[in-house]
Amino acid sequence: MIKHVTSQIINYLSISCAVLFFFSCENNSNQGKDHLVFRYNEHKNIGSLDPAFSKDIADIWATNQLFNGLVQMDNNLKVIPCIAKSWHISEDAKTYNFTLRNDVYFHKHKLFGKDSTRTVVAKDIEYSLNRLLDKQIASPGSWILNKVDQFNVVNDTLFQIKLKQPFPAFLGLLTMKYCSVVPKEIVEFYNSDFRANPIGTGPFKFKRWEENIKLVFRKNELYFEKDYNGNSLPYLEAVAITFLPDKQSEFMQFAQGNIDFVSGLDASYKDEVLTADGRLRDKYEKTSRLIRGPYLNTEYLGFNLDSQTSETQSKLLRKAINYGFDRKKMMIYLRNGVGIPANGGFIPKGLPGYNALVGFSYQPEKAKQLVEQYKNETGKKNPEITITTIGNYLSFCEYIQRELQKTGLIVNIDVIPAATLKDAKANNKLDLFRASWVADYPDAENYLSLFYSKNFAPNGPNYTHFKNSKFDSWYEQAFTETNPKNREKLYSKMDSLVMQEAPIIPLFYDEVVRFTRKNVKDLGINPINLLELKQVKKLEDKN
Repeated sequence: MIKHVTSQIINYLSISCAVLFFFSCENNSNQGKDHLVFRYNEHKNIGSLDPAFSKDIADIWATNQLFNGLVQMDNNLKVIPCIAKSWHISEDAKTYNFTLRNDVYFHKHKLFGKDSTRTVVAKDIEYSLNRLLDKQIASPGSWILNKVDQFNVVNDTLFQIKLKQPFPAFLGLLTMKYCSVVPKEIVEFYNSDFRANPIGTGPFKFKRWEENIKLVFRKNELYFEKDYNGNSLPYLEAVAITFLPDKQSEFMQFAQGNIDFVSGLDASYKDEVLTADGRLRDKYEKTSRLIRGPYLNTEYLGFNLDSQTSETQSKLLRKAINYGFDRKKMMIYLRNGVGIPANGGFIPKGLPGYNALVGFSYQPEKAKQLVEQYKNETGKKNPEITITTIGNYLSFCEYIQRELQKTGLIVNIDVIPAATLKDAKANNKLDLFRASWVADYPDAENYLSLFYSKNFAPNGPNYTHFKNSKFDSWYEQAFTETNPKNREKLYSKMDSLVMQEAPIIPLFYDEVVRFTRKNVKDLGINPINLLELKQVKKLEDKN
């Protein structure tokens, strides 16, 4: 036991020393430009810098600095130009013609020959999308092209994509990092090692990567985007990423001024930095800034509707649970007010289709009546349910447990590892499970796909095995509805229908929470929690 603990301490000290050494080296190398280096920590580590494998947020944040796609998303979830300066969609909404810029250059590399770079042309788009479809590469982003019939190079600056059927969310899909443009000659030279030798067109270029210790990007002097005044982006000279493995140490580095930014609200420091109503505590006001806004993430409990237990099969009990606890109080006590109580449906606040009136409010007496009605109708005097969760969400489940037991329902909690929960949920082995759904793309269809009967897990995301013919009909109709307002109404109707059947218990709609040093300007925030650094400015810290 002593040997194990000593080993942990040595490992922690080694990481800490490496981090301090890294910062020292960066300070020396920038010679007075330290305030132009943006530093953050990635406690989850980074698996690959190849955008074809940008599945996790850590990888997405890194590849977003290095690569561009045809289009991009602004902070208001509007699709705007990027490598494509414009596009045209046919009347049947199935053909997309993209006109490319002619001033987008790849990061310099000797393999490009004489000029060490070249411009992006339509063949690069074709190659990059074909990579997603290549079964040997096995990109987790191949599903993005499921609705694509074909794509063609018309000429160097015109690229065409044809869909099998209209799909209004398609442009949003193309903003994902999976669809980034990569150069064939570089990828084929490095093959699988492209993950650690990335060449893209982004605002920053790859410098070096010592896995688990540090990752450095430098300013791309050839970057094509300008600010509103015509100045070249980015403003920063470099981005430096460290890999301290736990959130508490990460926050300590932030508090000491060693990193510029922390994302998320971890239980280890939430009370230290925030008041109960979600404001920065006085001791951090002088040096830090809190940024928060809606995040396209719905936290929920899901019922397995194919379960053999009568409690799970009962709509009475499913509704009783939804009525039986105070979501607002839960957010104040357990999240310091960060997060939006989910009294609406499954579609989170911030997306077209969200309706605050389709969900459940806190009505303890109604919950008791529904539990009593269940007892009378079934003859079961001690109805019992088990919530399966992971350790990080135990406090939420314990709060719900205490509240629901007041209704006459026996509630058990089973805590299992995240990997075990993920597998059991996918294979329909749990009666009631905690889960969350973060948008893959900013369209409510992404959320409603969890209730489409053809998406039953494990072959799709319908983990509850919800099935309703009217819902399926509306869901399919939404694909052909090109009028955004009509599609929004359809989404809201579908969400309302789901909540009437109550296969889920929405807990809260998450918020993006960011802490930055006061000298960091224009970091911004967006509902998909994408880290965008090209317009960030960092002033000299005088504190």
